[in-house]
Amino acid sequence: MPTLPLLVHGHLDATVAWRGGVAISVGQFLREVESLAAQLPPGRHVLNLCGNRYRFMVALAACLVSGRVSLLPPNHTAEMVRQMQRLAPDVFCIRDQDACDVDLPGFRFQDAGTQASGAPSIPQIPHDQVAALVFTSGSTGEPTPHRKRWGSLVRNVQAEAARLSIGPAHALVGTVPAQHMYGLETTVLLPLQCGAALHEGNPFYPDDICTALGQLPRPRVLATSPFHLRALLAAQDVLPAADLVLSATAPLSAQLAAEAERRFGCPLLEIYGCTETGQLATRRTTAGAAWQTFPDIRLRHEGETVWAEGGHIDAPIRLNDVIEPIASRPGHFLLHGRHADLVNIAGKRTSLAYLNYQLNAIPGVEDGVFLLPPDDAEALESVRRLVALVVAPRLTPAALMHALRECIDPIFLPRPLLFVDALPRNATGKLPHPQALLASLRAHSAQGLQA
Repeated sequence: MPTLPLLVHGHLDATVAWRGGVAISVGQFLREVESLAAQLPPGRHVLNLCGNRYRFMVALAACLVSGRVSLLPPNHTAEMVRQMQRLAPDVFCIRDQDACDVDLPGFRFQDAGTQASGAPSIPQIPHDQVAALVFTSGSTGEPTPHRKRWGSLVRNVQAEAARLSIGPAHALVGTVPAQHMYGLETTVLLPLQCGAALHEGNPFYPDDICTALGQLPRPRVLATSPFHLRALLAAQDVLPAADLVLSATAPLSAQLAAEAERRFGCPLLEIYGCTETGQLATRRTTAGAAWQTFPDIRLRHEGETVWAEGGHIDAPIRLNDVIEPIASRPGHFLLHGRHADLVNIAGKRTSLAYLNYQLNAIPGVEDGVFLLPPDDAEALESVRRLVALVVAPRLTPAALMHALRECIDPIFLPRPLLFVDALPRNATGKLPHPQALLASLRAHSAQGLQA
């Protein structure tokens, strides 16, 4: 059976990770992987809860070499855990903290500990081995599993490395959890498959991100999200130099991208993809709106439906986004948001993604989102209209509404426009489902404008 190596670093003394300013060698990593794989309890399915990125990588590799499958759900709520148990009754979790609120049999990761001796060899993983099950929300609320085979994952991140020109000299720090698909691909698998090194941490706050970047040798890469990037630029007057900034999980405004490039002194590239397909395309946001697919990836249109195929994709996958091909530039396209984000009011159409872009581009807006309350939800006013939540402590409601009138059709102006202290984004910068977000609003006071 064809195999592919766990990693491609040229020798055992090469650096695979950085702990603070101290290098961790490939040899040390492989000995820890071998030791952990021998200690794991029975059970083929594993929930990897390690918050430390290096420990996550060791645990992931230990599962790969022992034939186990890593489960990567969107959250760890009690209901999600029960649903995973129904799909994989033998599931257990690996954690690197004593405290754990997940009701599963657990295994505590111990740094160092008993390690295998001698010169380790680089494991070869079968091309068709299922490395992970990632989950999306099904129409019934039950999580839908998607198998990720080792060969497909490797082809995907190798295409990413080639597009981004990332190689053995680079070191990466990520602000998105390794359990997220973007975090898994870019901050864990990409270093393994291009010979680069990762930073062991999972920094969230601006000070921590700057500290982590400063601990890495150059050239260094920051893999982040618009949420983290906006907070970082707002909080820090001086930023450590970077050689490349990557962004994914949500659309990024050209203004924020330009500010990031100016202050970091390097290019910023966005990555487009989804859980089902993995990464599909990139763009330099400051260079224009067009995306370019990875080599061998094809986007096939059937009416308004778009299928992704080729490259690392084992079978054609239907996309949920509105995509416009650019006929004069093969492999390039424009992204207009998700089908579920399309809004039709009084015969006029737009997308929530476009409205969010315009809202967040207004000077003084720190964060904001448009919502369309569902028909059967308790309305915030008698007429069902768009709602906008905004974090803009230096703006008045009247000033913000005036700025919105300058850039969007009046029919899409939010009624109400609600000023809040913060939006409840998760570690990847994403927000809860609109119904949950609106329910949360009703439970807390907010300053509103009925316009």
